[in-house]
Amino acid sequence: MAAVGSVHPSGLPAHPKAPATLARLQAFRAGLYACCPSRADALVDLADALLSTQGPVASLPQLSLEPAHRRGWGSTYAALARGRIDAERLRDLLAGCLPPADPLVFAVDVTTWPRCDAECSPERGLYYHPSRHSAGQPIVAGWAFQWICQLGFARDSWTAPVDARRLHPLEDTDQTAAVQIRALVARLTAGGPVPWFVFDAGYDSAQLSLDLTEAPVAVLVRLRSDRCFYADPPPRPPGTGGRPRRHGAKFAFADPATWPTPTTSLVCQDDQYGTVTVQAWAGLHPKQHRHPGHGSGGPRPIVRGTIVRVQVQRIPAKTRPPKVLWLWWAGPDGLQLDLDLAWRAYVRRFDCEHTVRFCKQTLGWTTPRPRHPTQADRWTWLVLAGYTQLRLARQLTADARLPWERPRPPSKLSPYRVRRGFPRLLCTLGSPAAAPKPSGSSPGRPKGHRSGPALRHPAVKKPATRAHQEAQEEAD
Repeated sequence: MAAVGSVHPSGLPAHPKAPATLARLQAFRAGLYACCPSRADALVDLADALLSTQGPVASLPQLSLEPAHRRGWGSTYAALARGRIDAERLRDLLAGCLPPADPLVFAVDVTTWPRCDAECSPERGLYYHPSRHSAGQPIVAGWAFQWICQLGFARDSWTAPVDARRLHPLEDTDQTAAVQIRALVARLTAGGPVPWFVFDAGYDSAQLSLDLTEAPVAVLVRLRSDRCFYADPPPRPPGTGGRPRRHGAKFAFADPATWPTPTTSLVCQDDQYGTVTVQAWAGLHPKQHRHPGHGSGGPRPIVRGTIVRVQVQRIPAKTRPPKVLWLWWAGPDGLQLDLDLAWRAYVRRFDCEHTVRFCKQTLGWTTPRPRHPTQADRWTWLVLAGYTQLRLARQLTADARLPWERPRPPSKLSPYRVRRGFPRLLCTLGSPAAAPKPSGSSPGRPKGHRSGPALRHPAVKKPATRAHQEAQEEAD
């Protein structure tokens, strides 16, 4: 019997679960084909070429030269321009392929597709970019996509993307995230563990908790180190008149003198971070500025949650002293906060950034230059489907390592090395797409026809709301 990690003569690793994993991958590919009502053959061939090319994707015409792409280069552009992908059906397919996990932890993050010079592309907005600048400011014009990825606690960079939605420049990021989360929860298995959703500091913790009050989810959001929260006010003395107090003692992150005794605390040891000290204060609330009744003159809602403070001894591969991490946690009634899970879940949130970077730099998610945002949506779904196929093929591909690389077992292969061995697996999988049929030469553009200049669309600048201005004034 072949040992685990060896290669079968057919090209597949001799893994005991290889037949079931192969069947699951073939079912996903058939489901992807069914999610394309129009030009399904060209879209599936384009997805196979995306996973077959060696090295990063340089352009769409380069993908048409791959053997897996059996059609001409014109079908590549036609598939993105006139093809159709049923997004809701594909979301169901991605949710059905999630790896089993308890607890369920998802990361929500926004990333930008820069389209600075695309004046003819509509629905572009102005967004922050860490490395590209415009007029000396880290701002670019482009499309913003909000991703949701399932996280794992293994020490690798794999995630499971389940949704990616393009944001209109005037849409509220927090409300759109709540809509995506409610739709995802409806697709998950009923009666399972309560899913956790982890956010970075760019999201409004109280607004998310308010929008997801009725959803059976737990929210974990990073907070700035200069925030202030408040406890409930003490009971009013008998016979006291006037308006009742809404806020009690102040809890300032920057002032330890305002911290009461923690509700719960935890001290544990970790191989990477050393001694980890976690403290939590329950029943605190902020002064809410963004709420559905803003501007109506009514009382502001009180959104209560738990403030978590995380202090680690060291940071892996860093020489500077670690900073204190502040988190907001809110969950359904009856759910107890697990402090060990809370800080580890936020640490794993960075795996989502590794996935986005791999999709951008290797799979070429932001490499094409489509004019219309609907074409960018179709290409985004193909990239998500391609990454999911790599994750499902993790136990099936042999390690096609370079001579100077260390050998790794199938369970330790990175997404880049799985993609390197995927073309050999594709010969075994086959393609659900039909073979191309010769159609002759295109008649081309009619004689004397002129398209004329394309319509220009300036980037949409989101106006600053009064609630945002009040929040900035409070922070100052």
